Amino acid sequence: MNKVKVAVLGASGYSGIELLRILLRHSGVELVCVTSRQSAGKSIASVFPRFTGCGPAAELKFIEPNIAAIAATGAQFAILALPHGVAHEFAPGLLEHGIRVIDLSADFRLDDSAVYEEFYDHAHPAPYLMKEAVYGLPEFNAAAIRSARLVASPGCYPTSVLLPLIPLLRAGALQPQSICVFSMSGVSGAGRKESIPLLFAECNESVRAYSVPKHRHLSEIEQELSKAAGTALRITFTPHLIPVTAGIATTIYAAPAPGQESADIGAIYEEAYATTPFVRLRGENKCPDTRDVTRTNFCDIGWACDTRTGRVVLMSAEDNLWKGASSQAVQSLNLMAGLPETTALEWC
Repeated sequence: MNKVKVAVLGASGYSGIELLRILLRHSGVELVCVTSRQSAGKSIASVFPRFTGCGPAAELKFIEPNIAAIAATGAQFAILALPHGVAHEFAPGLLEHGIRVIDLSADFRLDDSAVYEEFYDHAHPAPYLMKEAVYGLPEFNAAAIRSARLVASPGCYPTSVLLPLIPLLRAGALQPQSICVFSMSGVSGAGRKESIPLLFAECNESVRAYSVPKHRHLSEIEQELSKAAGTALRITFTPHLIPVTAGIATTIYAAPAPGQESADIGAIYEEAYATTPFVRLRGENKCPDTRDVTRTNFCDIGWACDTRTGRVVLMSAEDNLWKGASSQAVQSLNLMAGLPETTALEWC
């Protein structure tokens, strides 16, 4: 097998570390470049001893994030595990060098620059790329991802919300304006940074809501749900921080569309996900558990019909650093490189 050459920018953050964990054992990938300002000149194995013995690539040294230097490594793909507001500094230059880009930040997820400015408080620095970027949700955009130059990998919360909702909205089974979402995420979702609210003593034995009522991920959630529903919609979304390292549990409440009260949710899901390898349907009245999805690329979905209130309850669980970030990016990489979609992701 001819291996594709891959660079990872921002390889020392939580998502970057999980990318390394996957790519170092990926049979179709040659890791040729990793960047980190703070670790430049040091090998992967010396910075992260857990990767010692994981082949020659573990001795690859971090370099400063420089576009010309990255291109000189022969990289064909670059995965940007960079903070929001930084990826746009690199994506245009990498694309000019013929390097296909998968971006884990929010820089290219939105279609509308006005919406971007509303949620991110500044004008988009590269609006001409917003229309080209493909939203990297492989379960629904696989064909476009295969041929894309620039893939905007979805956020962790949006993945957990979109996978349960898109099939039902496309089927006309729900009243779009009735949707309310309650999500809980592990602390790693905030990134690998120094922050008093994220200290162990601040988070342990504590649960709190945050970014109420307008979390930034709401912009892409509403964008993609509006496409699925065929109409502009607004939803209520409340994220919570919980004292675990990784994992997202999402619960969604919605009212059936008129005439759809008896719709078979299971049948809709079975049709939508019959050929997708990483969505597992737990079934009616089954509650997904984050412990079953951590360090996997799976999103587990369950549902219930509340006849007392006339509403449906949809539930999902995923790993925010894997299906919500790194492994989903590798799933897109596999599609773009013409590799089996499950390569390096089938083990759990």
